[in-house]
Amino acid sequence: MLLKKEVNNGKVFKTNNLEIEDWLPKLWSILNEKSHCYIMTNNKNITHYLKIIDEMYFNEDKKQKFHFIKNLIWVKDNKIMGQTYMSQFEYVIMLRKGGHKRINNCGDSDVLHYKNKKMKDENKKIIHDTEKPVGLLEQIIGNATKERDIVFDPFGGLFSTGVACKNLNRKFIGIELDEKYFDIGVKRIRN
Repeated sequence: MLLKKEVNNGKVFKTNNLEIEDWLPKLWSILNEKSHCYIMTNNKNITHYLKIIDEMYFNEDKKQKFHFIKNLIWVKDNKIMGQTYMSQFEYVIMLRKGGHKRINNCGDSDVLHYKNKKMKDENKKIIHDTEKPVGLLEQIIGNATKERDIVFDPFGGLFSTGVACKNLNRKFIGIELDEKYFDIGVKRIRN
């Protein structure tokens, strides 16, 4: 069971002890030059994430770092309760490694509208609190990659990214620590 304090701090899962400082260098090390990296986050974490992205270098001469391109906004159809305004969007931080790379559809808006529909179990309970819509991921992946490119998702959840990759003829590598979510995600990709 989650404590109210954990939810208010943006920590929804038992594996939330990972910080951006822990995983950002690993992403840098596996990404190809001239590739994009997208990080989805909420208003609780965005300031810290952008600070670390700006300050973190990946070599001793402080020349290699992610280039911040922009924040995209994912507008959802649902609202998340809070003590002030109800949140109805998420940030999608867009970064690149190395030289400039255009997206495939330069006419796309940086405001992305996709309903926040989530899978439910037989008791109509939401299975995964932060599941992302496949359509949203198809738009991002379709803009950042070509057919048969490899897409990596280190926080796989129910593997919506994998489903989007399958639909777009991309290769997919995903990691998910929770065995229940992993099993559901693998079944989704195989169907």
